[in-house]
Order: sequence, then C-alpha cells, then structure tokens
Amino acid sequence: MENKFLRNLSPLFGVLLFAAALYVLRYELKEYHYHDVLHQLKKIPVSHLLIALLLTVLSYLVLIGYEFVALRYVRYQLEYNKLATAGFIGYAFGNGVGAPIHAAIRYRLYSTWGLSAIDITKMVAFCGLIYWLGIFTIGGIVFLLEPLEIPALIRRRFVSEPHLGILFLVFITGFLLFSALRKKPLKILKWEFSIPSLKFFLSSTVIACLDVILNGSVLYVLLPSMEKLSYPEILGIFVLSQIATLISQVPGGLGIIETTFILFLSPALPASSILGSLLVFRGIYYLLPICFATVLLGIHELLQRKEAFRLLARISGQWTPEIVPTALSIISFIGGAILLFSGATPAINTRMVWLKELLPLPVMEISHFLGSIVGVLLLLLSWGLQRRLNAAYPLTAALLFAGIVFSLLKGFDYEEAAILAIMLVALLPSRRLFYRKTSLINEPFTIRWISTIVIVILCSIWLGFFSYKHVAYSDELWWHFGLPGNAPRFLRATAGVVTLAFFFAVLKLLRPAFSKPSLPLVADLEIVHAIVKNSKKTYANFALLGDKLFLLNERRNAFIMYAINGRSWIALGDPVGPENEIPELIWKFHEICDRHNGWTVFYEVNRRNLPVYIDLGLTLLKLGEEARVPLTTFSLEGSTRKGLRHTCNRFERDDCTFELIPTTTVPTLLPELKLISDAWLLKKNITEKGFSIGFFNTEYLKHYPAGIVRKKGKIIAFVNLWLSSEKEEISGDLMRYLPDAPNGVMEYLFVQLMLWGKQEGYKWFNLGMAPLSGLEEHALTPLWNRLGSLVFRHGEHFYNFQGLRRYKEKFGPEWEPKYLASPGGLILPRILTNLAFLIFRGTKGVVAI
Repeated sequence: MENKFLRNLSPLFGVLLFAAALYVLRYELKEYHYHDVLHQLKKIPVSHLLIALLLTVLSYLVLIGYEFVALRYVRYQLEYNKLATAGFIGYAFGNGVGAPIHAAIRYRLYSTWGLSAIDITKMVAFCGLIYWLGIFTIGGIVFLLEPLEIPALIRRRFVSEPHLGILFLVFITGFLLFSALRKKPLKILKWEFSIPSLKFFLSSTVIACLDVILNGSVLYVLLPSMEKLSYPEILGIFVLSQIATLISQVPGGLGIIETTFILFLSPALPASSILGSLLVFRGIYYLLPICFATVLLGIHELLQRKEAFRLLARISGQWTPEIVPTALSIISFIGGAILLFSGATPAINTRMVWLKELLPLPVMEISHFLGSIVGVLLLLLSWGLQRRLNAAYPLTAALLFAGIVFSLLKGFDYEEAAILAIMLVALLPSRRLFYRKTSLINEPFTIRWISTIVIVILCSIWLGFFSYKHVAYSDELWWHFGLPGNAPRFLRATAGVVTLAFFFAVLKLLRPAFSKPSLPLVADLEIVHAIVKNSKKTYANFALLGDKLFLLNERRNAFIMYAINGRSWIALGDPVGPENEIPELIWKFHEICDRHNGWTVFYEVNRRNLPVYIDLGLTLLKLGEEARVPLTTFSLEGSTRKGLRHTCNRFERDDCTFELIPTTTVPTLLPELKLISDAWLLKKNITEKGFSIGFFNTEYLKHYPAGIVRKKGKIIAFVNLWLSSEKEEISGDLMRYLPDAPNGVMEYLFVQLMLWGKQEGYKWFNLGMAPLSGLEEHALTPLWNRLGSLVFRHGEHFYNFQGLRRYKEKFGPEWEPKYLASPGGLILPRILTNLAFLIFRGTKGVVAI
C-alpha cells in the first residue's frame, strides 16, 4: 500500500509544480497582453516554419534510432518497419502526453512481436539512460563554453552554469570509464543489467545528442532573432527546460518549458514573443506528430477487413486494436483542451461582426458556453475511451460533432472545427473496439488522469485571466451580453466548466465502494450453481469445489471464480456466462484487484478473450494445449484405433464392465469410492490438490454422475463426469483406481465414456491440458516459450510431459492453446508460487510433489 501511495503522490507533485509555473508565468507576463502573443505568432516567417517542420521530421527519424540501439542492447532482431512504427507512434504520444503512455505503447507493440516484459523494461530503462547521457553531454559542453546569466528570481537557488557543466562532463566521463572497465552485469535491487561496450555507449550517446540538438533547433528557428543570445545559449536553456520537465513529470512539460524560457530570455526578448514562439513549437513538434500518428492508425483500422482483422487480433495479438483506443483517448482529450482554450481566449472581431449579420446574439452566447462544456466533457469521456466503454464511443462522436457546430456558431473558428472534424473521422471506424457495458461514473479514474484534467482546466483558467487582465472585474460582468463581451463569456463558461467538473467529482465520490472479498452467500451459491448448469463449458464445474470466491456481474448471469494467495488474485479460466457479459466482468475483476493492490491473474484461459486481457495490460504466457476429442467422428475402427480396440477387448476378456452411475445413485457408492481414492493417493504418495484439480469431497461429488469399471462385480476405477448444457461437452475430473487394477484401466474407461457420449449426442470429450505442449522453440520466440519447450523435451525425469501428450494423442483430439494472463515481469515467479500454493494447498502440498 505504501508503494501505491508513493505512485499517487508523484502526479500530485506534478500538479503543484505546474501551478507554481503558472504563477511565475503570470508574474513575468504582467506587462503584456494576449494580443501581443497573437501578434508574435503572425510575425514568424513561413520559411522558418518550413525549416522547423523539416527539423521535426529529422528529429523523429533520430528518435527511431533509440529503438534500434535498445533492441541491440537486449539482443533482439526486428524488421525495420516494425521498429519504425513502434518508434514513431511511441515518441509521438510520449513527447506530448508523457513517459507512461510511451512505455505502455512500447510494451503493447513489442510484447506482440515476441519480446518479454523484462526485455521491454530493459529497453525503456536503456533509452531513458542514453537520453540523460545526451542531456548531460550537450549541457556540459554548452554550460562550460557558453554560460548563461542566471535570472535574479532563481539566482540564489541555482549553482553557476560553468560548475554545472563541469559536473555533467565529469559524470559522463566517469560513466564511460565505468562502462569500459566493468565487464560483469550490474545488479540494482532485483534487476540485472548487462554493461555494453564503450563503443556501443558512445554511438548511443551520439544519437541522444543529435536528438537534443535537433529538438532544440526546432525551437531556435521559431524564436525571433537575437543579438545578445547565441544558438549554444538557446540550446543550454532548452537542456535546462528538459531537465525540469523530466523531474516534474508534467505531461509534455506543459508550463515548465514556457516558464524556463521566459525566465532566461525575458531580459533579451519580450515575454509575449517567447510565448508565441513556444506555442508554435508545441504545435509543430508535439501536436502534429500526435495527429499524424492517430490518423495513420485510423486509416489502418478502416482499411482492414473486419473478419480477418478479428481473427488476427485474437490469434496473433494484432497491435492495432490495442493501440487505437489509447490513441483515440488522447486525441479526444486534446480536442477537449482545444475547446476549453478557445473558450478562454477572445474571438476574432471581424468574424464576430460578420457572424452577427447571420445569427442572433443569444445563439452565439449559448454556443460559446456549450463549447466549453463540450470541452470538459471530452476530457472526462477520454478516460472512457481509454477503458473501452461502449457508451463512450457514441457520446464522444456526438460531442466532437457538437464541438464542430459550436466552434462555427460561437465565432466561426473554422480552424478549430477542422481539427475536431479530423478527430471525428479518426474515431468513426473504430466502433467495435469499445465493448464494455458499464457506466463512466462507476469506472475508477487514476490519480494521474485526474491530475492531467486538473492541469488542463487550470491552464484554461490562467489563459482566460491573462487574456482579459485589462478588464476590471465587477459583478455586472456576469450579466453583460454583447458582441464585444469576451470577458463575460469567459467567466460564464469557466463557471460552467468548474461546476460540471465539481458535480462529476461528487458523483464519483458517492458511487458505491468496492466491497472486500468474502465467502459466498447461500443465495450466491445457488445462482452460481444455476449458471454452471447452463454453461456449455465443463470447466465451470470447478466452481462447485468449495475452495473459491465468486464475482458476479450486475445481471447475475455470469461469474468469475477466483482465489487469493499473497498479492495474486487468480481467476480460474475465462468468466462463465453469456459471451457478451464476459469482457465487462474481466474489467470489473481487474478493477477490484487494483483497488486492493493485488495482481490480476487469469489461469488457463483460451484465445477467444485474449484481446481483452491484452487491453488490461497483462502478459500472455502459453501454458500448454488442451485436448478435445470430437465425438461425432470418434470410433474404434481403422488402423489408428488398433491400440484402443486391443485395450477394450482385453478388459472384456478379463470380465471387466463399464457402467454409468446416475447422479441419484452416486451417494450410495461414495464410501466405496472413498476407499479407492485413499488407496490411489497412498500408492502415488501424494496429497489431495485443489483449485484447478478436483479432490474427493462428498458434497462436491454427489452433484455429478460417475463412470465406473467393475471387475467381477467389484469397482476398480471411477471418474466423476461433468456434462455441459446442450450436450456440448463431457469431461472427467476426479480419476482414481485401485493399485491392483489392470494396466490401462483408465484408457478403457475413457473409451467407454466417449462411446457413451457419442451415443447420447454429445459433441466433445475434454481430456484436459497437456502442460508445456505446443510451445515453439525459436530464436525470436519469448524466453518462456523457449524454456517451456526445453523442459517439455528434457524434463521427463520430473514429469511425464511428452508421455501425457502421446497418451492423449491416442484418442485423436483437436488441440487448443491455454494461456496464463498476468502482469508478468519480475513478479511472475511470485505469481507462479502463489498459484502453486493454491493448487497444492500450501507449502506441505508443494513439497510433497
């Protein structure tokens, strides 16, 4: 819980720094007017804008170089088109929105291309390291050769730049010497990092230096020409602004970069000129790449055939459905910010006069107010898009359309309307990606997202007060309506925005809290029993073992069965119930785990719901393959069934018979079956297991029919049967036999059950999973697959992996993969340990195996 508190504290710290930056900006800009900033925007030559665009393109090409060296660091090869895709999309969103989004995009893309969570984490850490090396290298050289005059406001709190430059260069030199001399991996806490060669670090640092130089150059060409300040000095200020941004963790350095440049450049340039250039810089370097990346994803989504797209997404983990909702969430958020900032700034007078001839004043006033309301609603709904809420899609589309209309009606802001239209076009093709049927009110917001919304609202309020600081405040302003009444319109819109945000926050606070997990009530058990009875999947019967907790959906027609060990909240299988209820139930379980600081784990899930687990940010590990025998084609005829025919004939000659015991008769046989079970456990020298493996429990077994084998009237083997609804599937759970039973008794029992199931009209017989079966061993496959394949081939001393696969192959099954969905990374061994404790019922059971 302490770690979670510290994670939540970081965004709040960023909000405080942002508020401090707004205060400094207010102080530095007290002599300037909003129109001074607009005038500076118009003064930037077109040639400078084109050069800035060219430098931006070059800068993003260099950013892709980070991905290249990072992949070399983790020794992984990837095609250039994938590398460039991950680099551009990741940095386009990461630069403008923040490092967490960049890391999330990296993880989602690279995990589908075969990299493990540990390798991706190392890539993120390595890229961060070399960026700091580039900052220190450029900063050290610039601060030493071209020291800046420290502003009076921070002079007492700031070390001199030459000393800072020396410190940076000493650090770089020491680090490079360390990399040249140290040959062993570096261990930091639980992490182990290999140390690349000096040559590799030098080449990586060159890429980082080029990134810093090109990024700073974009801003340099947009600033007015100055005689007092040289290019190295501007680059030095840019380095300081980047350091402040990295420390503050404010998304895109919003307010931090502006404050740094205005503090250092205000003696040489008007603050309005600096701010105008910085606004253009943000538009070119941050906003344009985000828009381009988003539209690119939208076009890709539109061109894909729907059925083929779904198949690729489910089988191979296609990256577009994973990234598009996040991208659309970001552009929706940007659209909301644009509407808020537009509502906080004066309209263009000539357009207002022209519009007055076409529209009555009340329409213009209402459109201005509603435009800001739409803006704050888009900020809130963007989280719904991020969380894949189905209601968020039509609402966002409607709000974007409304924003277009209000932008035109309030002041004919066609530029703003065009941007919103592009966002709407990018959103429209993606309807099927938003599938969750839940309310935005019930969806928990993260502290980071709340902090970002607060920052945007504070920024819009600051912008409005800066724009109208020449207007003296009076109570009459609230009730002044007129063509030149920009300040009153801003006040009314701000009041509406703050009121709506406050109202939404109150609703969030009043929503029901998540209850702590507790033992299921009798009524809940009855509901679970009814759902299991109507399920087409036999694994649903694990719910009746009596060792699990349950999470029911709102309609109470679907559930997740789970157990808790340590911090691992482990759900067994996919949710049980109607298909359309499953995605929302998965999300609800994940949210409850997060509220209780637990790890979301789904054990033995099939590939149908893999896109949902990936949407949660979980890592997928293939556990093995499940064998399902198609009963419609099963028979003992043909050469491939020769062994099965021989087994049946042998048992019939030995006076063995098969018998299916109905549920009503099973309780009378339980004492005899208990003796067989105890003898089997004693012979195997093992204890009863649980969770995903059945155990002898009379209350559990009396719910099911049983298949038995008698020899001369005596029961020598048994298995309890799970029968699904609509005769979809049969499966055996608890399989026991006497130590002196003839060899092959279970094979005989299975054959008879399959023949009986076929006669009764059942479609499948489920033989269960063959662990580690079907894992590929290839240089580009994840480490888990390579390790699992190695154990499958050479681990016969510990477990009969290949023998179990061969045994099930006798029956001609179809194989379906089974997965573990979990947070992955370094906590995976702890999750697997928690899972083992559940299955083997504690330390004693684990050791006993």
